[in-house]
Amino acid sequence: MQPFRLAVAPRARAGTLWAYTTADADTLRDTAAPVALSEAAEAALPLSHLKTKPMPEVAVAERRLGFDVRVRPVVRLASAIEGPPAPHGKPQSRFKAGSEVDAYLGAILRDPDRTASAQAGRSRETVYAAWLADHLHTAAEIEDVRLAAFRRSLAARGNGHGAEGPDAILHGTLVVRDPEAFFDRLRRGIGRHKAYGYGMLLLRPPGNPVPKGGGAC
Repeated sequence: MQPFRLAVAPRARAGTLWAYTTADADTLRDTAAPVALSEAAEAALPLSHLKTKPMPEVAVAERRLGFDVRVRPVVRLASAIEGPPAPHGKPQSRFKAGSEVDAYLGAILRDPDRTASAQAGRSRETVYAAWLADHLHTAAEIEDVRLAAFRRSLAARGNGHGAEGPDAILHGTLVVRDPEAFFDRLRRGIGRHKAYGYGMLLLRPPGNPVPKGGGAC
């Protein structure tokens, strides 16, 4: 079941797990049965409540679709680079080649003119919109997009280590250009860290408000 997204409303004690899969509910239950989930795991994700439906035929050329996607917009630096100017008395940070950084920070670091006036027209929303367009590539064209939510969160790995990074939700409208490539984006998800619940494109009719907790057509 990947990509997936766990949608939980503020202060709610339960949420909804959305995921794309090629298996139906019975197959998923049969797959999970030999693992013998603990009572705690069964309480968190009751298999008896699994519901599936066939993926709708949305990958049609020139079709307009509303979308809701939670992403971790990061980029890797091709070369070492100095960080933004540090406050007086503190050493300036330096990022190594291959470092994974917030796409917004990456846009600033790669700009030779880092003055406040040069950055005034740059927003996190516009940088993330460009990041999303780059990942959709020729599959779809973004018609409009807005940054619906942003925070920084920790993606914890099984070894106890993790990295803090951007956690953004983007809402907008897109137009399918390459149906085959678009279906591949749906199946594989957008960007990195999909194992942590990022990258799932939830679709809806264009112009419709996003339901609480997200919603798919």
